[in-house]
Amino acid sequence: MSAVDLTLERPQLESRELLLTNARIVTEDDVFTGTLTVRNGLISAMERGNTSVPGARDCQQAYLIPGLVELHTDNLEKHFSPRPGVIWPSHPAVLTHDAHIVSSGITTVFDALSVGDVVDDSNRLAHLRTLIDALAETHNADLLRAEHLLHLRCEVSFGETLQLFEDLVDHPLLQLVSVMDHTPGQRQFVREDKYRQYYQGKHGLSDAEMDTFTRNRKESARLHSDRNRQAIVAICQARGIPLASHDDATLDHVVESAGFGMTIAEFPTTLEAAKASHDHGLRVLMGAPNIVRGGSHSGNIAAAELATAGVLDILSSDYYPASMLDAAFRLARMEDNNYDLSRAIATVTATPARCANLHDRGLIEPGKRADLVLVESRGQLPLIHNVWRRGERVY
Repeated sequence: MSAVDLTLERPQLESRELLLTNARIVTEDDVFTGTLTVRNGLISAMERGNTSVPGARDCQQAYLIPGLVELHTDNLEKHFSPRPGVIWPSHPAVLTHDAHIVSSGITTVFDALSVGDVVDDSNRLAHLRTLIDALAETHNADLLRAEHLLHLRCEVSFGETLQLFEDLVDHPLLQLVSVMDHTPGQRQFVREDKYRQYYQGKHGLSDAEMDTFTRNRKESARLHSDRNRQAIVAICQARGIPLASHDDATLDHVVESAGFGMTIAEFPTTLEAAKASHDHGLRVLMGAPNIVRGGSHSGNIAAAELATAGVLDILSSDYYPASMLDAAFRLARMEDNNYDLSRAIATVTATPARCANLHDRGLIEPGKRADLVLVESRGQLPLIHNVWRRGERVY
């Protein structure tokens, strides 16, 4: 256990009553100058026009949007292991990650932790329980500014994944599960040259070692992938845990995912798979860095192409928290799609909230949680002024 005293209460930074005026309020279908009233952590009223009531905060025409809902980020793992061979104390790692998240406008975050890996005896495997315990302990002690939930990313090609998952499936923070398969030659790594480039560089393997690594991964997938995928899906279906596919590339992949009752298609790698996912009722999630950088680092379909086709539903920061808000504003500025600001902001707020069965947030409307972000568009950069969670200012 950490020596940090987790019993201390974090002081509230702002009154539970809040009045914001002269804000450009972004709802799911409109943007208008208006006034928002918050009481006891909930939006109590929303009106067009400004108010001169004493104590109202003049937002000076900055945009007021819902707090971002992030379904898939491995940012916590990066703070826990910031360099190869370096393990940071778990509780400070969680707190630093939380500060990074909330300063990016994210008020609800699903910390995506890997169950299983493509490398035996990796840090991910050795410290999975440590990270989950630190997350739960800081959450229970009310030390976190964003709301943190758990997303377990299950590597089905790994032999011990099912056992690891069964040990964690009843964790109270677990609210999303994805099944993934990083076997070379399919899904994310249809191009084996990209697979070699990624893993050879990541692990410093020689050509001969990389050949052996690739053969072993293919054999492990042959032995375990189908069995693990079916068992994990069955467990989640029995418990009503939302499920996400990962890196679907073909129509057959999508048909299988839809048959499993999955509601989210994470990072489809082809236009065919994205369109088919959309047709089968899955919400298509892509990485916000894909929008910001202008393409996929794995050589797969660009998220902007899916937006042009009208089948981009959710943006996730994946590995770079600040990319979420940046990508939403970029999406709204693009001329070759039908995403206005309301629809673009919904990709990082309302839609991910619904897909995760979080119906109390993601929208600015009376009765919803007052998870809010005040953001100014400075040139082409979204500049965050303040973030509120349940009406309490946390940034």
